Amino acid sequence: DREGDSSQGRCLIAGSLLKLRSVASLLSLKFDDAQNPKGLDVRFTLINYNKLSIQGWFSLHRVEIIFNNSIQATFNATGIYAPSRYSYHCQRVSSLQRYDALLVPSDTDDTSSLWEVTFVDFQIQGFTIKGGQFAKARDCASALSPAILMGLAMSLILLLVLAYALHMLVYLRYLERHYDVIASPAHLPRLRARDAAEEKELLRSQAVERCELR
Repeated sequence: DREGDSSQGRCLIAGSLLKLRSVASLLSLKFDDAQNPKGLDVRFTLINYNKLSIQGWFSLHRVEIIFNNSIQATFNATGIYAPSRYSYHCQRVSSLQRYDALLVPSDTDDTSSLWEVTFVDFQIQGFTIKGGQFAKARDCASALSPAILMGLAMSLILLLVLAYALHMLVYLRYLERHYDVIASPAHLPRLRARDAAEEKELLRSQAVERCELR
């Protein structure tokens, strides 16, 4: 099944579902008409699996370009996955490096490397389809994507470094002011007077102790 405006090249795949096994599905997107029944056919192979959790996941495993009933190109999909009860959405799924190349030619020796494939506003779901509608989408630009997590980690490290540098700056300024006060001329007489008072107190206590001993 196809939905979308061909002038914008928008393709949303949700149908033509063929069960291969209990864990795999094949979705076919056909571009043909009555005059040309052997037109272009794009086939998506999806696999359903458990990703170390109770929740099931599905991933896009392979994309095949078929023309006149002959396979022209085969691409392996990387990083295209979502929970089974969700659909997967991405603004661009492409074999081009400038779009992160989520589609990789399965064999560089065949004609696959000669093809440049880009799906715009791509959305796909192979399992738990209800009412012929897409479920809630998991976007490829997730809030917890590795790039964003790395950026958050780097920001946290920089924040800690800045906090430590600010702490050291405040501590050094405190030490500087403290030593300036101690070395100031106004502070020296007070220190001498305090030292003299302490010395007198010490002598007085020693005299008292001598009297007691006698």
